[in-house]
Amino acid sequence: MAEGERQPPPDSSEEAPPATQNFIIPKKEIHTVPDMGKWKRSQAYADYIGFILTLNEGVKGKKLTFEYRVSEAIEKLVALLNTLDRWIDETPPVDQPSRFGNKAYRIWYAKLDEEAENLVATVVPTHLAAAVPEVAVYLKESVGNSTRIDYGTGHEAAFAAFLCCLCKIGVLRVDDQIAIVFKVFNRYLEVMRKLQKTYRMEPAGSQGVWGLDDFQFLPFIWGSSQLIDHPYLEPRHFVDEKAVNENHKDYMFLECILFITEMKTGPFAEHSNQLWNISAVPSWSKVNQGLIRMYKAECLEKFPVIQHFKFGSLLPIHPVTSG
Repeated sequence: MAEGERQPPPDSSEEAPPATQNFIIPKKEIHTVPDMGKWKRSQAYADYIGFILTLNEGVKGKKLTFEYRVSEAIEKLVALLNTLDRWIDETPPVDQPSRFGNKAYRIWYAKLDEEAENLVATVVPTHLAAAVPEVAVYLKESVGNSTRIDYGTGHEAAFAAFLCCLCKIGVLRVDDQIAIVFKVFNRYLEVMRKLQKTYRMEPAGSQGVWGLDDFQFLPFIWGSSQLIDHPYLEPRHFVDEKAVNENHKDYMFLECILFITEMKTGPFAEHSNQLWNISAVPSWSKVNQGLIRMYKAECLEKFPVIQHFKFGSLLPIHPVTSG
């Protein structure tokens, strides 16, 4: 039924990418600190940051409960995430000392590792089947590390890269923007929180109290954009328990704050110092701009994060081509 309504925007190509595209299995390219220059000049970096900023603009001033279009591709992605969620229920934690990541996570991860291409094939139409092995790599990279049983912003970046690749092959479209954040990414967050809680995952490369958050970054960027020009909620309100409890279902940022307060004990200013400082910023647009700068500096320009990023034909390592 959606066919009639789907008016492609003039700049969006139904046929992208060309059938002649050679898909490849993505691999690591950033092996030493000096390689970081290659990353910052790459087409992958330009496309990745462009994708993040486009979505940032798309959700500006909108509640999670806002009415938006939900395409078939979006529904299929949510179904994929629901499958990952169901597998957590089917893989209970094993009995072991509780201060370590739970080894049952490895059983859950092995299932994803085995099934990733089949899952991605449910989202990608058959004429684009050649793209599945390339795109599936980013899904496998987006749920944490099975050796260390940890999760961090590099894994979150892999999920954003997965969605970016689906846009580049035309599975997701310009008019899916809001649903990408509110429906797909939000569902991804719920599943990641469940993984983190169920298997007691370690934060990957955490800066402890000096980091923004142990596990995520993007929902703070997009969540602060949602709150730009809000009639009464200001940055100072997110450290107010009442304001968070009353509004978290509408705003991703407040949902993140709620999760932190559920997981951590003690004064907010002590366990989440960076966020406490951000609550003193006068406006949400300043918070949003500051978080984008911080994301580039603390995540995208940090070798320990980017050394794990994989590059293929959709997110290539070659320098940006003009034109």
